[in-house]
Amino acid sequence: MLDKLFQLSAHHTSIKQELVGGLTTFFTMAYILFINPVILEQAGMDKGAVFVATCLAAAFGCLVMGLLANYPIALAPSMGLNVFFTYTVVIALGYSWQIALGAVFISGLMFVVLSLFRLRDIVLDSIPSSMRQGIATGIGLFLVTISLKIAGIIDIDGQKLSLGNLFSVDALLWAVGIIIIVGCAARNIKGGILISLITLTSISLLFGDASWHGVFSLPPDLTPTYLAMDIQGALNISMLSVIFAFLFVDLFDTSTSLVAVAQRGGLLNTAGRFARFTRALFSDALATVMGAALGTSTTTTYVESTAGVAAGGRTGLTSVVVGLMFVLSLFLYPLAHAVPLAATSSVIFYVATLMLASLINVEWEDLTEAIPVVITAIIMPLTLSIANGIALGFISYCIIKIAAGRMRQLNLFVVILALLFTSNLVLDLY
Repeated sequence: MLDKLFQLSAHHTSIKQELVGGLTTFFTMAYILFINPVILEQAGMDKGAVFVATCLAAAFGCLVMGLLANYPIALAPSMGLNVFFTYTVVIALGYSWQIALGAVFISGLMFVVLSLFRLRDIVLDSIPSSMRQGIATGIGLFLVTISLKIAGIIDIDGQKLSLGNLFSVDALLWAVGIIIIVGCAARNIKGGILISLITLTSISLLFGDASWHGVFSLPPDLTPTYLAMDIQGALNISMLSVIFAFLFVDLFDTSTSLVAVAQRGGLLNTAGRFARFTRALFSDALATVMGAALGTSTTTTYVESTAGVAAGGRTGLTSVVVGLMFVLSLFLYPLAHAVPLAATSSVIFYVATLMLASLINVEWEDLTEAIPVVITAIIMPLTLSIANGIALGFISYCIIKIAAGRMRQLNLFVVILALLFTSNLVLDLY
């Protein structure tokens, strides 16, 4: 039955091989179970409910990806967009977490439409590669800023940015975490992030900065976040840039991760393309909609799936195994509850570092491409807003191209986005 459902023989794999691939992927991305509740708790959300929502959203995404698209690709709440959700949309902009969830839900529905009507290629092809690189870099710098702020290494007091206490417990935990993650990566030890979280949580327990409540328990109550999104509040014009930020980042992350996993596993067809790419995108979009309904930020495809592919995963059975592991994780809330916020800072920094690799591909000799990249990238950390960076990036891209006499390099989609973002900024100002 499994061979027929997942075409195991056609992909030259076996149940054992898929099981190993699924377990490998799960343990390389299981850190999200411990980090996502901690980060969204800062937005005022119930930690236990977010933990359940994280498990269920990830399980749903993995099962749909495995059964519908038959790819060994796992999904879970995004590392990066959860930070944007909390520190920008809720804390900096002052929106309620219910409205923020509404924005995630709407962005998910937009992604569903793009996937169903195969508009994804039109949207991605319309966005200049330099803007994609600028957005990825900006998110990386934004995460670096949040990481250092959580660790107390930098202090953000209103408009003032200064050096914090380098010898605080939180700063030392950050340093230890970075050392562990880098050491594991250099030695090709899988699960370095998970090892870091376990080590830092253990240290925090010794210093009394974390509490221990055991390992297993019944899942917490999901009621505080279930269907709590405020869609009407998110439909405000001032939320336009936030919704687009959720949508664009999810779209870029998913497309990039899918290509990376497919290339690693030789999953592309003879024409070098995905055979079921639309189904894969649709699975990701559905997971975001479901995640918002359950009570978590954007759910997206994880590039950590390459670890499972490297271990032998070739079909959707690998994703199904990951999904079932997330279901079993529902009973591990006491472990997640013990992880302190300080233990997450080094993980956020590590993820941010990987995103900064986009700078390599910037056309620095062409200032009409390079300057919008810099504007996009630097605005995000300085304003603690991915949405601001995306908005000013598109606006500056259009203005600079026009000033350089290169209007023909602009397309209608980019111009419309620039005008919408400009209108949004003006309305916010007045």
